[in-house]
Amino acid sequence: MNKDILDLSGIDSTIKPGDNFFGYANGNWVKNTKIPEDQRGWGAFYVLRDQALENMKTILDSCLNEKNPAKGSVAQQVGDLYASALDSNAVDKAGINPIKDKLEQIKAIKTTDELLSYVASEYTKGNNLMFDFRVSPDDKNSNIERALFYQGGIGLPNKNYYFDKDAKSEEIRASYKEYIVKILNLTNGENAAHTKDAEDIIKLETQLAKVSRTPVELRDPEANYNLLAVADMEKTSVNLQWNTLLQQLKVKEDTLLVGQPEFFKGLSGLLKSVPLSIWQQYLAFHTVNHSAAWLSQPFYQAEFDFFSKKLSGQLQPEPRWKRATMLVNRLLGDALGKLYVQKYFPPEAKEYMTNLVHNLQKAYELKIKEATWMSDSTKEKAIDKLNSMTLKIGYPDKWKDYSGIDISRSSIISNIERINEWLYDYDINKLGKPVDKTEWFMTPPTVNAYYNPSFNEIVFPAGILQPPFYFQNGDDAVNYGGIGFVIGHEMTHGFDDQGSQYDKNGNLRTWWSDSDLKNYGQIADKVVAQYDSYTILDSVHVNGKLTLGENMADIGGLAIAYAAFKMTKEAEGNKPIDNLTPDQRFFFSSAQVWRMVTRPETLLWRINNDPHSPEIYRVNGPLSNMPAFYEAFGVKPGDKMYRPEEDRIKIW
Repeated sequence: MNKDILDLSGIDSTIKPGDNFFGYANGNWVKNTKIPEDQRGWGAFYVLRDQALENMKTILDSCLNEKNPAKGSVAQQVGDLYASALDSNAVDKAGINPIKDKLEQIKAIKTTDELLSYVASEYTKGNNLMFDFRVSPDDKNSNIERALFYQGGIGLPNKNYYFDKDAKSEEIRASYKEYIVKILNLTNGENAAHTKDAEDIIKLETQLAKVSRTPVELRDPEANYNLLAVADMEKTSVNLQWNTLLQQLKVKEDTLLVGQPEFFKGLSGLLKSVPLSIWQQYLAFHTVNHSAAWLSQPFYQAEFDFFSKKLSGQLQPEPRWKRATMLVNRLLGDALGKLYVQKYFPPEAKEYMTNLVHNLQKAYELKIKEATWMSDSTKEKAIDKLNSMTLKIGYPDKWKDYSGIDISRSSIISNIERINEWLYDYDINKLGKPVDKTEWFMTPPTVNAYYNPSFNEIVFPAGILQPPFYFQNGDDAVNYGGIGFVIGHEMTHGFDDQGSQYDKNGNLRTWWSDSDLKNYGQIADKVVAQYDSYTILDSVHVNGKLTLGENMADIGGLAIAYAAFKMTKEAEGNKPIDNLTPDQRFFFSSAQVWRMVTRPETLLWRINNDPHSPEIYRVNGPLSNMPAFYEAFGVKPGDKMYRPEEDRIKIW
């Protein structure tokens, strides 16, 4: 066991634990931490991500320097993709040339048919234009893959950015216009007419945003589930010419999943009412914008200045090797991941995690049985769902085989396009076949985790199974407070406001009694109210409805992790380490995994887009509802985190 794995030097003893536990546990660290200029924030996740990137770089450098690797081998493919991304001289020399043919195609468009044909062609190469389309399990029949059409087509993060009237939103829209002008000038040469073109593009996007749903509205699975016949779509959004469009997208289905039918009805109208010349400018801008990160320096700089600097406050770009590494991980994740886990993921970690998850499942089952607000019949189904959860740890059992993709060192844009074409066909080939529930949707080196309601699974890539979340030789208090909290969080997503609408087989259907649903709704309303009351940047409130699912997962997940921890020998023995009781170490660990400082612009972006609350409330929010925390740190009435017993939220 490692004695010094908690960083107690981060404590700010001028803050009372019961006033602000995040500040108490991390305050000294926060005061002394400077955010690197090439980052949007700094903290546990960033440190772990950096370590994962360093590990991936070691592998990629080795592949890069391998002499004559066999064509199509993992080393050749990841090494050559990495090399082409690193080659800034070749990229700068090429300028706009890698996508010049596309821009000529757009200029030559004469009809709506040709416009849609270009959009469909770009989709098959990984460029999502005008709307969003992907292959996805049917929410109400999770064994069937469907063609899913979703709203899209806008350049700003979501609908609200086009309509909010506050000064910051106005400023962002003005900067977005400047960015569009810059891209058009870089593409076609300086021209005063590009200001009018940018205004037309923003006006068109605003019309698309008008028929789109807000981030909160998109959180309702039932409202965003519409199984519709192609023949019906032909009637309601005729100008999209669905039969031809689907043929060009390689989709041979007569039934589609449509998230927001009103969006496609609105888009159909805009295809008729908006002049073709404006659509051409819109497509030209978005085609360049899509590739800007891997075009010559002026294009990348313009893209960085708006999306990273303006929207997120990041002062400088990350080193090119980091960007190149992330690209390889995103596009060839299974190939790189296979090498990564061989080198950096010991079997002992998988074994420990498996035991930890099973312990949390036992604790969760007891919590469900104890829930006073839930009927016995629903409890039985909830326990069945809990015990039916698939557990995926570290890496997939079978890997994607990319060997047929032609990857060379000559052009990064060509490489990206060929890989995206392969990935597109890989997804399209799922249509009409049973869902493969062994598939992963995160790569092994990724520092994250997820719950997938359609698969009823919890997934923990190798990347997150490192300190400060998981210590191979750490005491249980620290590991249950760290990775145990993350596991409990993901498990609880199966029963949050969204996940609870899916049954044990991953199908969207009501399996609760009416009275249970009513009781659950009352708990959810209390969670919304609690987090709505929290503020950042002096006066900006957390959006309790947008963050509801994640907040429920934090409140429930920490309670489950603590209950599982109390089943361990360490908890029973109650022996202090570093003058901290096991319970205190558990809570310190839960605060230190969310240790973070974040730029104001990034915080604002997150409030508008991110379903997770800011880190301070991912700690203080759940803890303020936990009696064990009150006992461990002597929290009393008058302390700022104190909540009267009747106001404390207990989900599980």
